[in-house]
Amino acid sequence: MTDKELQLKSIHLRKMLLKYIYKAKAGHTGGSLSSIDILNVLYNRVLHVDPENFKDPNRDRYIQSKGHCVEALFSTLGDRGFFPESDLETLCQYQSHYIGHPTKKINGVEQNTGGLGHGLSICVGEALAAKMDGKAHRVFTLMGDGELAEGSNWEAAMTGAHYKLDNLYAILDYNKQQITGDNQDVMNTAPVRDKFEAFGWAVKEVDGHNLKELEEALNNGPIQEGKPSLIIAHTIKGKGVSYMERVLKWHHGVPTPEQFELANMELDEAATLI
Repeated sequence: MTDKELQLKSIHLRKMLLKYIYKAKAGHTGGSLSSIDILNVLYNRVLHVDPENFKDPNRDRYIQSKGHCVEALFSTLGDRGFFPESDLETLCQYQSHYIGHPTKKINGVEQNTGGLGHGLSICVGEALAAKMDGKAHRVFTLMGDGELAEGSNWEAAMTGAHYKLDNLYAILDYNKQQITGDNQDVMNTAPVRDKFEAFGWAVKEVDGHNLKELEEALNNGPIQEGKPSLIIAHTIKGKGVSYMERVLKWHHGVPTPEQFELANMELDEAATLI
């Protein structure tokens, strides 16, 4: 996949997740749009995992801590062929496995997640187990910035540094907003970089919508040998749809028919500029 194709893929995935949120009349729209570029890069340029090797013990692990933005994950997995995309027609319907949070009943999902603050803890265990078993695979998690208010993250951060888990990569979708307001007003966790460095992590900050920066940060080994890596990806909630960007109601908003049409028009126009 060329760099241009990767950029077009981000637009395709944005349209895809909006399609299924619109059809289901439910979903976490803003955070899915802010994180989709990260997932695109992970699954198309970084992770050593695919539908054929998903049960291989040497595969890379990806666990989505911000499980409420499952539409971004489902769209990416469906696009990569972990399951037929048509399965997503049942999103949030009665008896469907495609629900509002990741579940291991879906091929490609490593762990049930959504209880905020749990993903990093799980990944510390996965990374420590890999070290103890002499395995070379890497462990990745995507965290929401709102969930940093959960104390379990800081216990996990301390543990990851103590055991020198340089096979562990945490990516922070740093859109600086959560369901009830801006992070600085709800629960200010800044300065994030200083705090993780104080806990013994190596930290790199990138533009979370710059695919090249994301790939370079995630694909060149740990930031520092002997330390877990935190990639702070500065993002925009609702990225790619003008009327959704940085607007709190789109945390889990569903577009009207007119809004859905406008979103697709904007994304189609963005594709012509690549």
